[in-house]
Amino acid sequence: MNLDTVFENNEKWIAEKLETSPDYFEQLAEGQSPELLYIGCSDSRVTAEEVMGAKPGEVFVHRNIANMVISIDLNVLSVVKYAVDYLKVKHIIVCGHYACGGVKAAMQSKDLGVLNPWLRNIRDVYRLHKEELNTIEDETKKYDRLVELNVKEQCVNLIKTAVVQKAFRDHGLKVHGWIFDVHTGKLIDLKIDFEGYLKNIMEIYHLD
Repeated sequence: MNLDTVFENNEKWIAEKLETSPDYFEQLAEGQSPELLYIGCSDSRVTAEEVMGAKPGEVFVHRNIANMVISIDLNVLSVVKYAVDYLKVKHIIVCGHYACGGVKAAMQSKDLGVLNPWLRNIRDVYRLHKEELNTIEDETKKYDRLVELNVKEQCVNLIKTAVVQKAFRDHGLKVHGWIFDVHTGKLIDLKIDFEGYLKNIMEIYHLD
């Protein structure tokens, strides 16, 4: 896809929307009220809205390498704050995907420059779960399992934040962990025990 194609496709998209609904863009400009915040990977194969069949205005989206929620990343934390406090989303989804290049890169013995501190967080996930992961001999299955564990740990990182704890207490916000299987196109719900995680960490991470 080149830049000329992008603008041609944009004109076609506008025409299609106006043909279906002449006031489509006027309605779109009135505002947004999504129920979901989606935190996913920047991988070009995983497009949040298309995967979920969502329309513009239905999902608030943040993407970064390997769908991370890092405590000092003001970008993702600002997105969460805005989505929860101002858009009043009801659900936050962390969605990873199999064959994730970021997860695989994190486990290579290679200097990746500026990526090193970011990917080190994935190495920390491996360290936390190394007993399980080291029993998996098949490298592909090991990376797939690390992708799943990384999603779960990023969900825990969300639960550690004051904004999520308060929203759960005030209006029942929930955090979910999903996987997109690039081999089948399916979304897989990891069914994380949100309230169980919350209960387990509150002794240390409780924030009024």
